[in-house]
Amino acid sequence: MSGLDALIGQSFEDTVKSALGEKILSKIRDVISEKYGMTISEAIGDFQKLDFALKELYGSKTDAIEKQLIDRIVTFEENKQNDRNWFTVEDAVLSRIILESVGDYEKKNILNTVLDEPRVISDILSMNNIPQTSGYRKVNTLIQNGMLMPQGFVSMHDGKKVTKYKSIFESIVIRIEKNKVMVRVLPTSEAMAQSTILQLVGIQSHYDKITA
Repeated sequence: MSGLDALIGQSFEDTVKSALGEKILSKIRDVISEKYGMTISEAIGDFQKLDFALKELYGSKTDAIEKQLIDRIVTFEENKQNDRNWFTVEDAVLSRIILESVGDYEKKNILNTVLDEPRVISDILSMNNIPQTSGYRKVNTLIQNGMLMPQGFVSMHDGKKVTKYKSIFESIVIRIEKNKVMVRVLPTSEAMAQSTILQLVGIQSHYDKITA
């Protein structure tokens, strides 16, 4: 699962519940369980399966429903003047994850280290003088939360391939408006390209047109 999908997926089930109701959420769970033998949380990781379940319930209305759900989590800011494609984070859970990530000094340094170039975990920690034990724990948290995404491998001297990681965001802007914290993010082109969720709701195709 891509970094953006992992991040968005953390709020998707609660968003379905709040937008469509517990009854519909239960029906979606039943369809996914019967068809794929998995939970809705697992299906979010393979969004095409959740897309199928929604199509079973909503048919031709599915695309509009999915766009409505995504808009409750992040909203795409169309900018026709350049290729800077920002998202505003609407969901409180995702805002908290991002704020916690950049608010932690070592996590922020980890993210900054892989803004422009993917690196293996050992190099990330070494460059920031972060202890291995606590460092690996923080990197793994960033990966699980979707803030870091795998991007390529490097071959070690023993022939073993080790995964490299890169930040999913080029930039994060935090501001306060009327006592509310607003979080805006600029995903990397790689994060956008690997997002199955954004492809299925049509945001990816729109992004491709802008950046073409």
